[in-house]
Amino acid sequence: MILLPEEWKERWKNKDLFEQVLGLQGEEYRNMDGRKTLRFEMDGKGYFAKLYPGIGWPRIFKSLLKLQKPPVLSAANECQAIHKLEELGVETMTLIGYGDRGRNPARRQSFIITEELINTESLEDFTRDWLVNPPAAQLKRTLIERLATISRLLHDNGVNHRDYYLCHFLLDVSFRSKGCDPDQLHLYLIDLHRVQFRKSLPFHWRLKDLSALYFSSMEIGLTQRDFYRFIRGYTQQPLPQAIKQHRRLWDKVEYRGGKLLKRFYRKYKS
Repeated sequence: MILLPEEWKERWKNKDLFEQVLGLQGEEYRNMDGRKTLRFEMDGKGYFAKLYPGIGWPRIFKSLLKLQKPPVLSAANECQAIHKLEELGVETMTLIGYGDRGRNPARRQSFIITEELINTESLEDFTRDWLVNPPAAQLKRTLIERLATISRLLHDNGVNHRDYYLCHFLLDVSFRSKGCDPDQLHLYLIDLHRVQFRKSLPFHWRLKDLSALYFSSMEIGLTQRDFYRFIRGYTQQPLPQAIKQHRRLWDKVEYRGGKLLKRFYRKYKS
């Protein structure tokens, strides 16, 4: 299976389209665990490609021997995730191309191509100096409410991200020059290759996503009121009811977020 814009097919007429994509050259962002991510340009526009050329049996066996799940083997999951987020009304990447071939899991090849999100900045970078340079109150309130809404839409519809950190949200920062109303901000969720789908989301995976999000926001100067605002938006309940009814969840989010922060400091700050 292969899906590409017609003009690209015409450009590569009489050539193996799959090999043309796998041979794309550009600025490489990642190349490990059987997946290469790169930025390239076509006809003056920027795109991102995730290429899965085949992971090989040694890498799969290595994971199995360690009782670990093997890395993601194809782009199929991310393609499905993009469609699911679009269905839920969560802004994400725009899908341009997708291909998948081969049944052998070690030799399966696939790719996904998305439009480059221009004029964007990760929320991790955007909020980095908030502790010493607080944002406008309305902007901070809007972003917290938007994150709460996105989290609720995902989790209430059986979707969990598994790498749910601020760095995987891209904010359209063109509002700075356009004087845009904060309510009209665009916030895109990316890096969807590990997303999971279920009819109903188990407590464990809800907790994992929320703990990761909490951890990545612990040192940007948020107040208790800010966290309460998120809880109200996430539960769609009055605060006393939201805390009382879901106390186990919020207590565990706080505990696990703290553990993640301590682990981060041990690993990167020691």
